Amino acid sequence: MPSTHTPAAEGHLVPDVLQPGLALVLVGTAPSRISAAKRAYYANPVNKFWRTLHEAGLTPRQLSPQEYPQVLAYGIGLTDVAKRHSGVDAALPGEAWRPDELRDKIRTYRPQIIAFTSKRGASETLGKPTGRLPYGPQPDTLEGAEVWVLPSTSPLGHTHFQLGPWQALAARVAEVREKLSEP
Repeated sequence: MPSTHTPAAEGHLVPDVLQPGLALVLVGTAPSRISAAKRAYYANPVNKFWRTLHEAGLTPRQLSPQEYPQVLAYGIGLTDVAKRHSGVDAALPGEAWRPDELRDKIRTYRPQIIAFTSKRGASETLGKPTGRLPYGPQPDTLEGAEVWVLPSTSPLGHTHFQLGPWQALAARVAEVREKLSEP
């Protein structure tokens, strides 16, 4: 399957890792300053993202941030709601958020599931306050994709982190992968 991993398209600080036929696309808010500098997803060494993917069962081994394009081999894509800005969510300017661009990507690549890696990214895209977004599957779809909201793996969210929603997502992704592999 051809990859559409393209280097820093249209001012993106970290390139999208997307292709048709994915079981899951993980949607971050914006790259951290460390990730933007290294041009790699979740590159802050204290961010739990890569360890969480492995511990939850979404990847068979723990990838390093520089190996991020390899998620495609596991039916997983990566993108952000704010591709042209970096930093903590609360400090991002209003124009940083591009939910319409995200919706276009979902329409184009048609993943089965999208999962926001923080409530803020989900809130900015879905137009709901973070307090009305429980972790786990959401009642509505987005451009035909099942929607999940996950606890952030960011160092700023460590006190609220829970592995359970990530494990539930991994179980759902396994079901979807099985259906996608059926003849």
